[in-house]
Amino acid sequence: MRLMFRTFAIPDRWSEFFKQTLREIYKLGVDSLWIVIFISIFIGAVITIQVSLNIQSPLIPDFTVGYIAREVILLEFSSSIMCLILAGKVGSNVASELGTMRVTEQIDALEIMGINSANFLILPKIVAFVVFIPVLVIFSMFFGIGGGYFIGWATDMITIAKYEYGVRYWFVPTYIGYSILKSMVFAFIIVSTASYYGYNVKGGALQVGKASTDSVVMSSVLILAMDLVMTQIMLGK
Repeated sequence: MRLMFRTFAIPDRWSEFFKQTLREIYKLGVDSLWIVIFISIFIGAVITIQVSLNIQSPLIPDFTVGYIAREVILLEFSSSIMCLILAGKVGSNVASELGTMRVTEQIDALEIMGINSANFLILPKIVAFVVFIPVLVIFSMFFGIGGGYFIGWATDMITIAKYEYGVRYWFVPTYIGYSILKSMVFAFIIVSTASYYGYNVKGGALQVGKASTDSVVMSSVLILAMDLVMTQIMLGK
C-alpha cells in the first residue's frame, strides 16, 4: 500500500513523465499487438469449430455458431483470457526490469538523488498499459471474430452469411464497454503487481527470476478473482 501511495504522487517533471509514458506505451502496448492478433485469430477459429461441432442439431439454427462465438470473444476472451496471457508477457517484463534495477542499485541511486523512484519508474508503466489496453481489446475482438469468418470461408462447417448473421444477432453494444472496463482493471492489476514484486526484490539474479514468476502467478489469481466479482456486479441479476 505504501508503494502505491508513493507511486501515485504528483510527478516532479511532467515533461519527463509524458516522455516516459510514451516509451512505455510502445514497449508494453504496441509490442504486444502481434501476440494479441495472432492468438485472437486462432482462438476465434477454434471457438467457431468447437461450437459448430457441438451444436449439430436440427433444433438449433446454424447462425447460433456466430452468436456464441461473438459472445465468448466479447465477454470473456478479449478481456479476461487475453489479460491472463498478457500477464505473462507484460508482467514478467515489468517485474524483471524493476528487479534488475533494484539488484544493480539503480533504484537506490535514484533515491539518493532525491527522486521518488516509485513514481518515476512505476507510474508511467501503469498509466501506459491502462491507457493502451482498450486498443488491444478492440484488436482482439476484431481478429477473434475474423478467425470465425476464416473458418466459414475455408470450410463447410458454416456459411459466411449465417456466421455473419449470428455475429449481428441480438448484439448488445454495452458488452464492448464492459469488456474494455474489465481489461483496464486487469491492466492495473498486472502492472501494479509486477511492479511490487520487482521493486521489492532482495538478492541477485535468481531472486529477480523468482519475482517475475511470482508476479505472473499472483496477477493471474487476482485477475480471475476480479473477473468473478466484476461479472457478478455488472452482469448479475
